[in-house]
Amino acid sequence: MAVARQQDVGYDYVSDQAAASQWLSSLTPTPRPPPLTVESINPKVIKCEYAVRGAIAIRAQVLQQQLIADPGSLPFDEVVQCNIGNPQGLNQKPITYFREVVSLCDHPALLGKPQVHELFSADAIRRAHRIIDCLTGRSTGAYSDSQGVKACREDVAAGISARDGFPASPDDIFLTDGASPGVHMVMQLLLRSEKDGILCPIPQYPLYSASIALHGGTLVPYYLDEESQWGLEITELKQQLHTARSAGINVRALVVINPGNPTGQVLSEENQRRVVQFVRDEGLILLADEVYQENIYEAGKKFHSFKKVSRAMGIGEKDLALISYHSISKGYYGECGRRGGYMEVTGFSKEVREQMLKLASVNLCSNVSGQILMSLVMKPPKAGEESYENFVKERDGILSSLARRAKVLTEGMNKLEGVTCNQAEGAMYVFPRLRFPEKVLKVAAVAKVAPDLFYTQRLLEATGIVMVPGSGFRQVPGTWHVRCTILPSEDKLPGVISRLSTFHQKFMDEFRD
Repeated sequence: MAVARQQDVGYDYVSDQAAASQWLSSLTPTPRPPPLTVESINPKVIKCEYAVRGAIAIRAQVLQQQLIADPGSLPFDEVVQCNIGNPQGLNQKPITYFREVVSLCDHPALLGKPQVHELFSADAIRRAHRIIDCLTGRSTGAYSDSQGVKACREDVAAGISARDGFPASPDDIFLTDGASPGVHMVMQLLLRSEKDGILCPIPQYPLYSASIALHGGTLVPYYLDEESQWGLEITELKQQLHTARSAGINVRALVVINPGNPTGQVLSEENQRRVVQFVRDEGLILLADEVYQENIYEAGKKFHSFKKVSRAMGIGEKDLALISYHSISKGYYGECGRRGGYMEVTGFSKEVREQMLKLASVNLCSNVSGQILMSLVMKPPKAGEESYENFVKERDGILSSLARRAKVLTEGMNKLEGVTCNQAEGAMYVFPRLRFPEKVLKVAAVAKVAPDLFYTQRLLEATGIVMVPGSGFRQVPGTWHVRCTILPSEDKLPGVISRLSTFHQKFMDEFRD
């Protein structure tokens, strides 16, 4: 019966064991390559780079774990993250009022507790009630509209109007998970092929080069002038635009980062007017990265939004295609992990805006707690409200401390041999230029790494200080820089500068020609 059953399924009974093994081997499939390899993934991903969390940051995490597992095993006792603008990661305290409102919105049951008025300020309670009443299901755990909670967009628009002195509409606001998703969304809209280009400042925040690479476009560089405090020159814009167009690139937009990242400059209003006129003359979209608008340290410098500047020039909404970005990650609030931001979209047709909303809808909505925080940043407590005095104290304390740290770090950098550093007028970084001995360039070339990467690798291994090589932001060919945050606390900053100074002198002595 066994023979008959096996014949029914298409093969003869085999009693010889060797023959059976041979037959089973014939059924074993030929080994196949893995379904996904580095060679077979989307080449745009390979092209994309993000130095802020690149090789140096990855190595820093390894060293941090080693210090935890084996204290005393390294020549330093802590890793200092000077590579990324992550204020609360370097122990900056959150703003009390913001956290009170978000806490109540996340757990509305607290509003019914008798102790709530002992634990939370009256204006935070009122604000939470207003927001909760506008949430789907009265919960931050429910999806919002794809463009964002209407009440939050209204508060953001009110904040923009108060800041600029010109009206803003909640219908123009898209709430996002930080500024980055808004940038990606716009790149998806603009970039059809490598023949589409985006004018970007060099040095630039690598979000832009990464996003352009991922979406298959071409980055068209315009170089900021380090000798004039990282100035933005219109002649440079015109030259690079002409060069790109002559090469067949359809340049679609201009990115301006103000205050600058990584360079820290703050544009003058006159300079901004020239930029606006250039964009209009050339038929470009203006992408205004304004996430550091609260971070102004230099006396006489002031932030002006590009929307305000254009409206003051008499340019109406229909006459300038403008997308402005903001975020809760920077400023005095530093709520990086909450992932909140907005983009204000003006000067586009109804049909284009519908496509933007469709893209936003693909992700359903941004996280609701981040939306709430963005609304609080743009519409904080007012004079006369219970939280106002403490809010002002916390805000001004953080900003004045950042200003002091920017000055101290700039001075420390300028004392290093072969280093020049422009003052950080704004943002959260210094971007000093390093002039290396020729031997450094030769050793780095043998190691097949950029000289500033070689420097930051050695710096990390010797001191635990994490900085980003300037080559990760792009720079004028033949120049070398590092980006360092001003975020280490005031009590720790002198120690960071001391460790850096000691390392730098030893490094220069080791490679002196």
